[in-house]
Amino acid sequence: MPEYAVLLLNDDKTPMEFVVTVLQRFFDKDREAAVASMLHIHSHGASECGRYPQQEIAEAKVSEVTDFARENQQPLQCVMLENK
Repeated sequence: MPEYAVLLLNDDKTPMEFVVTVLQRFFDKDREAAVASMLHIHSHGASECGRYPQQEIAEAKVSEVTDFARENQQPLQCVMLENK
């Protein structure tokens, strides 16, 4: 059965603290885990933030994060990948 991974992508404009906030708010990471994930995104270009059993859940997560970023005038990108 496929799973759906949600990733955040690095960019040169979104503040690191905003990424930490997104990781805590939408992916239920504690501060330490959120900072570690943010640093991974910053140094590797992307990081998986969550894995979901249904496509609709992953799509909703991507939409929530993208909407939040746009509301806060941030270019942060969030994408979904299917893992088989």
